[in-house]
Amino acid sequence: MTSSVQGNAFSRLLAQREWLLADGATGTTLFNMGLSSGDAPELWNEDHPDRIRTLYQGAVDAGSDLFLTNSFGSNASRLKLHNAEDRAFDLSRMAAEIGREVADAAGHTVIVAGSMGPTGDIMEPIGTLSHAMAVEMFHEQAEGLKAGGADVLWVETISAPEELKAAAEGTKLAGMPWCGTMSFDTAGRTMMGLTAPALTALVERLPHSPIAYGANCGVGASDLLRTVLGFGDSPRPIIAKGNAGIPKYHDGHIHYDGTPELMAEYACLARDSGARIIGGCCGTTPDHLRAMRAALETHPKGARPELYTIAAALGGFSSDQDGTDSTAVTAPRRNRRRARA
Repeated sequence: MTSSVQGNAFSRLLAQREWLLADGATGTTLFNMGLSSGDAPELWNEDHPDRIRTLYQGAVDAGSDLFLTNSFGSNASRLKLHNAEDRAFDLSRMAAEIGREVADAAGHTVIVAGSMGPTGDIMEPIGTLSHAMAVEMFHEQAEGLKAGGADVLWVETISAPEELKAAAEGTKLAGMPWCGTMSFDTAGRTMMGLTAPALTALVERLPHSPIAYGANCGVGASDLLRTVLGFGDSPRPIIAKGNAGIPKYHDGHIHYDGTPELMAEYACLARDSGARIIGGCCGTTPDHLRAMRAALETHPKGARPELYTIAAALGGFSSDQDGTDSTAVTAPRRNRRRARA
């Protein structure tokens, strides 16, 4: 499959549909399968391909139109922590190959999105990672995902604009279409200070712009939807992949308190807020995805929600402001959470 055909599969689906359901949490699902904290999930692409196949199949069976590959950390920098830095290409390829098998057997169009997470290093001038080195790592990973049959590359959970630029350049060198999401987890900004409006402006300046962009992970579903509203009337499809509630530490494990019913409300509010690609991040299971799909199919699109509507449905925000100065808003805080109807 050539990259042009791969890109067209995703673009055609976007053209045909008002919204697409993405997948849920990779880490949560793999931990439930026995992955230990500190282990590299990407090594399972070789050691336990059956479990990765089950991960992908769970999303497809729950109604996802696309799923992300198990390659979030399959770049040389992250794999170096496991003495596997020379395996970035192969582990990425394996992740996509398993995904291609699952998608092709679905009987309908399912998009294989090659996940590319951050390097884990801080880029110059604050850190030591140069632009050239970052581009090289993203390019290597992109080539592996391309070789394995990914339809589109999916750069996710990025905090620094410099790293997003390097990832975009790496996908361009591989000749692949891509999507990008950043994590706005610091009072409406990314950890490195970028706001939602700033990301909208950034993607339009990139020489190799993404097909779609948006937000993933972060603090909770309410905060993520406030970020989605901050993207404004973008000419590109917006992605929303929020966590299933708030993490709680219980019996030595982290659990997310978002129910399938809450994530169903989130999905509809995400669509009403302007997102066209809607999924979940940490804590989101196939049960959540099934509820999200059912809600999107049975509830008509509504007006763009007010912040109070979001807070009433999903809980208050983690901060009083959305990260910007000119459009700062005050809204209910999470500790004043109202009960959902």
